[in-house]
Amino acid sequence: MYVWIFKKTLSMPAERKRDKLKKLFQNPYRIVIFNDLNLHIIKQIRFNARTLLLGLVAAIVSIIIAVTILIAFTPLREYIPGYPSGKLRQELIQNALVTDSLEQKINLYDRYFNDMRAMLGGENRLDTISRRDSIVRPNLHDLRRINQDSLFKDELDQEQFNLRLAPGSSRKSGLASLLFFSPLKGMVTGKQDISSGHYGVDIVSKQNSRISSVLDGTVLFSEWTMETGYVIMIQHDQNIVTCYKHNAELLKKQGDKVKAGEVIAIMGNTGKETTGPHLHFELWVNGNPINPEDYISF
Repeated sequence: MYVWIFKKTLSMPAERKRDKLKKLFQNPYRIVIFNDLNLHIIKQIRFNARTLLLGLVAAIVSIIIAVTILIAFTPLREYIPGYPSGKLRQELIQNALVTDSLEQKINLYDRYFNDMRAMLGGENRLDTISRRDSIVRPNLHDLRRINQDSLFKDELDQEQFNLRLAPGSSRKSGLASLLFFSPLKGMVTGKQDISSGHYGVDIVSKQNSRISSVLDGTVLFSEWTMETGYVIMIQHDQNIVTCYKHNAELLKKQGDKVKAGEVIAIMGNTGKETTGPHLHFELWVNGNPINPEDYISF
């Protein structure tokens, strides 16, 4: 009996607190606005704690929505610290467009150089690479002692040869305005045959003959390869690339600027695929092999 009374006494404060909270939310309240001079009631506002709480929540949500709209759709957002200005956003967009363009350019150049490597043919194998010491190179000192009148006469002859087309040939659009110098004076012993993988022509001439650039351009590649020996490739305008293979010596290096008719190499017999001293010459336009005999008289 005494234990029950003790438990009942302990539970009374908790029940009283709950009753007070319940009355706080249920009891009505009123705010009265009246004239202090004549005590005339001007305005009465009735509410309870629940209505007041809901009103505060609605007001806070409305303020948040209003601030969000002001920041998102008005120039006020530019005054917020750390928020980018309109000019800065335009610069960011412009930089993004430039970066995208540069990425596309890099991809195009990568594909272009991969195609150039494919033109050289095959992968290097250490067991079949020829030794450079076994290659007979001409005496470059003798080549420098050339009569200048003879050089001028050779260039004049080259111009006369290229002013007329080979019998039965016809120039194609896009290359008709170009004047090609002959890379080497000699006899064509190997015709172009794309079906068999022979993308150019083979030209035979005197030993240690000078090989010239057919157009103005920039040296794209100038190195030794296993299959075709000393190779030099030149990039010209209008997306034209010329390739000179099996040379005995290269007189230009990668990145050099060359003029039409300028000596770039010496005819030789280097590389695994060579069958004797000659020049293998290729003419590429927009990544496609073109028959050089249609445009150049050798």
